[in-house]
Amino acid sequence: MEEFIDIYNKNQKNIEIFIKESIYNIGDLKSKSDNNYQQLFKLFPSLELLYICDISSLNQISPNIFRNKIVNKPIGRNRQYLLDNINLENEKVAITRPYISSATGKTCITTIIKLNDVIVFLDFNLESLLKKLGFLEINKNFNFLSKSFYIIVCSIMITLALFTIFYSLYDFISSFINHNLSIDYIFKPIIALTLGLAIFDLAKTILEQEVLFKSYSKNEKSEYKVLTKFIITIIIALFIEALLVVFKIAINDYNQMINALYLILGVGFIVLSLSIFIYITKNRN
Repeated sequence: MEEFIDIYNKNQKNIEIFIKESIYNIGDLKSKSDNNYQQLFKLFPSLELLYICDISSLNQISPNIFRNKIVNKPIGRNRQYLLDNINLENEKVAITRPYISSATGKTCITTIIKLNDVIVFLDFNLESLLKKLGFLEINKNFNFLSKSFYIIVCSIMITLALFTIFYSLYDFISSFINHNLSIDYIFKPIIALTLGLAIFDLAKTILEQEVLFKSYSKNEKSEYKVLTKFIITIIIALFIEALLVVFKIAINDYNQMINALYLILGVGFIVLSLSIFIYITKNRN
């Protein structure tokens, strides 16, 4: 919803001009009342609801007329709240801000048309309207394909992450039972758990952004957040590995300590690079 409203706000003037000109061009609305205004629904693919109110009381005098059904329950409801910030004295057509419709549960804008004795309300589905005007591009087939691909890949990633976690626990328990515990056997499960957590977190984030809460606009902040989160988890795993290498060398061969230094310096360079990346992206935004 937030993305749709952002796109609408950027193109509000052009959208309102299109709707108002379209309303003026269709002529008398009362002449379109045959067959429950089906001609209007054909003219406006994004139109999802129509109802009429008395001009003096603003009580609804018609049922809710949808594209494929009619609901009589809302008759008698007062629609004054839709006109609180609307001025119909100078113009016969006005448009509300985007909001979630209680009738459909979707984001819409309402076009209010003042006639001689009644006021007509037309609810336009915001997503369909943006698609119609070319401000939002969504291909259903491609969208289904991409979501399916993300679901399959993320499911595999989550499965592998769980396998990594359970295998590390199994390996640790086996070592404990066989009385074969060492620093190596203690740190390896920690590294595996950290990597499993990183993989699971990455898969979860992709599912949230690309499947459950699909983003149709380019959101660089969320992309940076995912990348930063994943790299930080990897850095933690590398630092644990570096600590393990230090312990191993300290126990076995001090002459190899330079290799541990190289590993720590490498991880430090990654941390420095990540810090520069975060600084640049914050200043850019």
